[in-house]
Amino acid sequence: MIITKVETFVLHVPITPPITDAINAASHWGLSGVNIHTDEGIVGCGYTGTCAHGDDMIVDTIERYYAPELIGKDPFMVKELWDSLRYGKMHWIGRAGITHMALAAVDIALWDIMAKAANRPLWQYLGGHKSKGIKAYNTNGGWLNWSTDRLLKDVTEIVEQGFTGVKIKVGKPDPHEDYERVKAVRQAIGDQTLFMIDVNQQWNVNTAMTWGKRLEEFNLFWLEEPLNPDDIMGHKKLADALNVPIAIGEHVYTKHAFRDYIHAGAIEYCQVDVTRVAGITEWLQVAGLAAAYDIPLCPHVGEMGQIHQHLVASTPGAFMLEYIPWIRHIFEEPATVKDGFYVLPERPGASTDIIPHYFNEYRVR
Repeated sequence: MIITKVETFVLHVPITPPITDAINAASHWGLSGVNIHTDEGIVGCGYTGTCAHGDDMIVDTIERYYAPELIGKDPFMVKELWDSLRYGKMHWIGRAGITHMALAAVDIALWDIMAKAANRPLWQYLGGHKSKGIKAYNTNGGWLNWSTDRLLKDVTEIVEQGFTGVKIKVGKPDPHEDYERVKAVRQAIGDQTLFMIDVNQQWNVNTAMTWGKRLEEFNLFWLEEPLNPDDIMGHKKLADALNVPIAIGEHVYTKHAFRDYIHAGAIEYCQVDVTRVAGITEWLQVAGLAAAYDIPLCPHVGEMGQIHQHLVASTPGAFMLEYIPWIRHIFEEPATVKDGFYVLPERPGASTDIIPHYFNEYRVR
């Protein structure tokens, strides 16, 4: 099998209503992606996720620097291709961020090709671990721009739908307001529901230490991304001092950075995202590293769960997956949660094929 053509795309899918967290405001979710064609008629689709900003730089990287290196190559040599792109022409100017996210899209498309060629869903092609579905928690009711009334209505409905875990955003200018929202949510969902909070990097160490301690009374399952993601030592201080486990990974881009977090004792739940590390190839390496230290995985869904459902279903240390439904309607086999569990995909590939109608409707490049 040989790669014959590489086509990039950018989709902007509306988010209704628009949402905010402590550092982002989003009205659309961006898919910067690539369709890789082969001489056997199999087409692999891969993409990364954005807040609909910077997509042009990601696909420019694919078009100008990665695509020429792929033409004529065997997609089954995915790890060799990963190395050649990672340590190729773009290595000098970027070892994370834009170039890494571009590589993620390419790598995902290659794995999609291989699973399709094997006529297996990716989670089986990788070696299945969970045959009865994946426990899901829901983030889509806890946005920072929600009023308290809207927040409580949404998290209550999420629990009634069968989800056993909810996550809300914190990071208000006044942490007292965060405290009151967390208190209200815990009272609304009861003591048996897993409850996580996400700071989105908004606090410094002192704020996190003070309010992390105060919020312990609400039996939080984890405290997510409390600090700048480059501050490994700050996260270590929190991990040592707080009784709430620290979750990090959404903005950690490389296996080496995860290694340093793990060795420092600064991470207690690993949220490695396949669209931030350079695709499935590097995701699997991080998963192996976490497994060696018995650190549980629960990925951040920058691709909204389509690919991660396969990775979690094939990874022993991955125990749960985030659910955000913003873009699921555009896929031929959308990520689906029933009674609190992801229903495992059945079609060959990585569940990345997009319905043509929506591809054309949301395409901006």
